[in-house]
Amino acid sequence: MSEGGAAMTEQSVRWGILATGGIAAAFTADLVDLPDAEVVAVASRTEASATAFAERFGIPRAYGDWDALARDEDIDVVYVATPHSAHRAAAGLCLEAGRNVLCEKAFTLNTREAEELVALSRARGSFLMEAMWMYCNPVIRRLADLVLDGAIGEVRNVQADFGLAGPFPPSHRLRDPEQGGGALLDLGVYPVSFAQLLLGEPADIAARAVLSDEGVDLQTGALLSWESGALASVHCSLIGGTATTASVTGSQGRIDIPYGFFHTDSFVLHRDGRDPEEFTAGPADGPRGSLKHEAREVMRALRAGETESPLVPLDGTLAVMRTLDAIRDRVGVRYPGESPRETGEPELTPA
Repeated sequence: MSEGGAAMTEQSVRWGILATGGIAAAFTADLVDLPDAEVVAVASRTEASATAFAERFGIPRAYGDWDALARDEDIDVVYVATPHSAHRAAAGLCLEAGRNVLCEKAFTLNTREAEELVALSRARGSFLMEAMWMYCNPVIRRLADLVLDGAIGEVRNVQADFGLAGPFPPSHRLRDPEQGGGALLDLGVYPVSFAQLLLGEPADIAARAVLSDEGVDLQTGALLSWESGALASVHCSLIGGTATTASVTGSQGRIDIPYGFFHTDSFVLHRDGRDPEEFTAGPADGPRGSLKHEAREVMRALRAGETESPLVPLDGTLAVMRTLDAIRDRVGVRYPGESPRETGEPELTPA
C-alpha cells in the first residue's frame, strides 16, 4: 500500500482489529468468513487479552499496545472497536501512522473530535469511515432509494426508537461518564442517523432526558425538525426495552420497519390506493445482523482508491455528531474534559 494513500490492488484486504470486546468479536467473526478479507493482527491494552482474541480467531499477530498495531505496515485497514470515548485517540493514532480506518459509532464523543479525525484523514489521504452498518444494509439502501424516488411523496414524519431493558449497574460502561456512557451515543445514534439518512441535518432540535446519578442519560427523547416541515421523533433508553422499530410517513404513503430496524431484513411499503408491498432481503444479502456489508464497502472503496465511502460520507457523520451534541446540550449531559463550546452551550464570560 502506498504511503498516505487508500489505494490497494491486492486481492485480499489485510485487517487489523483494535480492541477485543463484543463488537470486535462479532465483526471479526464476519470478516474471517469473507474470502477476500484477511485478519492479520489484533491489539488490546494488554497482551493477554490480545493473545486470547488472536487464538480464538486464528490471527497471526497479537499486540499488547495500540501503537504497535498502528505501525504495522502489513495492515491495509484498522477496525477501531474501543468504547467511543477512546475513538479519537485510537483512530487518530492509526491515521497518523498512515493506516486506513473503519471506526465504530458513535464516531467520537463530540463534533470537535470528529472534525479532528476527518481533517487528519483528509490531510493524510487515508480512508476513514464510520462503522454505521445500517447505511450499508441493502434493505435500508433500497428503502432510502424508494423515499428519494418519491414512492411515498414528500416526507412528513420519521419515527425511530432503540431501547434496552437493563438495568445496568453504575459500574457498567453505559453508566460511566469517563467512557461516554448513556443511551444517546450508544443507542440513540441509530434513530438519529436513520432520520438524517432520509432528511439530512435538522434545522431545529428539542430534547428531554432522564439522567442517572452519574450524569449520563438513561433515556432520551428528541424532536427534530426541518425547514420543509418534516419532523422526526427519536427515542433511546437504557431502562426500557422498546419496540426498536421505525417508520417513515410521506404525503402519499408510509414505510414501516419491524423490530431491529437498524439491521432489518424487511420493510413494508404502504402507498395510498394500493395493497401493501413487502420488501425482503435476497439470498445474496446474507443473514440478518451481518456486519459483512460494511466490511465489503470498506474493501470496495480501498480497491477503488477512495478515501471515503459514498454510502457513509464523512460530512454525513459530522452532521450526525452535531445533532448528538445539540441533544446533549439540551438535556445537560457533558463528559469529563469537555468545554461548554463542545456541546453547543455558550461559554460564560466573567463579569
